[in-house]
Amino acid sequence: MKQYIGRVKNRLIKISGLNDLHFHDLRHEAISRFIERGLTIPEAAYISGHKAKSMLLRYAHPNLDIVKQKVFSF
Repeated sequence: MKQYIGRVKNRLIKISGLNDLHFHDLRHEAISRFIERGLTIPEAAYISGHKAKSMLLRYAHPNLDIVKQKVFSF
C-alpha cells in the first residue's frame, strides 16, 4: 500500500508541476485556512494535533488580503 501511495503522489506531482511540494506544506496551508475561517487557536490545535500553541502558530501563515478585509470591515 505504501508503494502505491508513493506512486500516486509522484504521478500527481508530475502532472501538477509542483516538484517541491511536500506533505508538510499541505499541513501549513490547512492550518492557515482554519484560522482564516474563524477557528479558534484551541480548535485548530485540536484538529492538527498540536499540544503547544507556539507550534501551532509556527504553521499559521495568514493571507494578507483576508487580514486587510477583516481590519477594514469595522
